[in-house]
Amino acid sequence: MTPVATIVLAAGSSTRMGRNKMLLELGGATVARRAVRTACGAALGPVVVVTGRAHGAVAAEFGGLKCRTVVNHDHEMGQHSSVRAGALALPPDSAAAIVMLADMPFVTSAMLRTLARRHRETGAALVVSRYGDEGTAPPILYDRRLFDELASVDHRCGRRLMRRHRKDAVEVAWPPSAIRDLDRSADYEAVRRELGRAGAAVAENPVRAASAAPTHIASVRHRDPSGDPSSDSWSGRPSVPPGTARRIGPLK
Repeated sequence: MTPVATIVLAAGSSTRMGRNKMLLELGGATVARRAVRTACGAALGPVVVVTGRAHGAVAAEFGGLKCRTVVNHDHEMGQHSSVRAGALALPPDSAAAIVMLADMPFVTSAMLRTLARRHRETGAALVVSRYGDEGTAPPILYDRRLFDELASVDHRCGRRLMRRHRKDAVEVAWPPSAIRDLDRSADYEAVRRELGRAGAAVAENPVRAASAAPTHIASVRHRDPSGDPSSDSWSGRPSVPPGTARRIGPLK
């Protein structure tokens, strides 16, 4: 089976957080290690991790995990520069690449495997994650046909790439709660408390905890699928069952 690579974006400046969020602890691991462990756990193919700020300290978190680290020295220009760095480092035999953000702790290995499976089933140029009424956000899968465009993306053309190929895209639905990220200290504290409660519930009653689903979602913003957060958007599309794939038309 042709491998599907995963690009993990872990290079941000953490300006809103006020401290390097990649090194914050969540559920027994740092944010950075947790994300790379998720990517490796999907077992789809090569994992490329793009680092930037405090590269040495962040890269040290990946001990024992099979991944390649790429340093984005231009990370202060925005996430599009990390997408570009990751795309340029993709192995040439990759059938597709999934772009995921390290600061989305509720993205799972199963979600990544589902994106890859939908790509194999449909041959779509894009497999886009949709989180109910909250809109679209990473992880997003890009077919190898788009690698050249991905490698030249800038802060202006990420959305244009999506528009150009929207007619050949498939959406996969996920629970809205999974879109949460760690932009600010309040986000981190809320997620840390939730994961702490979940860990305690598993220890007390593993069967019941496994069947429980999150019921609350904090205020969230759209993440541009190119990895560029500068184009915030909200959508009112109705949600569909998690993991469901559907063809979508042109981006309005």
